Amino acid sequence: MKSICLHGPESVGKSTMATLLAAHLNCEIVPEYGRAYCEENGTDSSMHDLVVIAQRTAEMDKAAKARARDWLILDTDPVMTAVWAEMMHGRQDPWFTRFNDYADIYLLLDIDLPWVDDGLRFYGKAEDRRRFFDLSKAELERRGVRWALISGEGDVRFEAALAAVEEIIDD
Repeated sequence: MKSICLHGPESVGKSTMATLLAAHLNCEIVPEYGRAYCEENGTDSSMHDLVVIAQRTAEMDKAAKARARDWLILDTDPVMTAVWAEMMHGRQDPWFTRFNDYADIYLLLDIDLPWVDDGLRFYGKAEDRRRFFDLSKAELERRGVRWALISGEGDVRFEAALAAVEEIIDD
């Protein structure tokens, strides 16, 4: 079984890409738990909130990995929540450092799509999006995980994601 994690800042199309990949690969998506948590509890997330989000996400991912056959799509994971901690609080809780149940590949979605305010997002300024993207990339590099940058719009973006996924088929 191979797991693919969508990674990157707000409004880069992670959930859309997750849906497209899952349809193409005929597999399950583990939804973004942080969004559901914030819809219920608000977006003023403390470090404790972020750890709770990451822990629940890790539990959901582990359960899905146990039942997956060939492929599994993760609409973010605790690595992305660690980036949120950096973005919001300038640091990470030690829990994030201990997390190491990584996906087989991370697809880092570029900030080349327009930012869309959906009521839960708040880093829409160009400089904030750039900082969030840079933190997202740095976290992948720091952890030494396999990742690919996905850019472009529409079919170009989807084809780039498929090409990255095809590289791990025989691993």
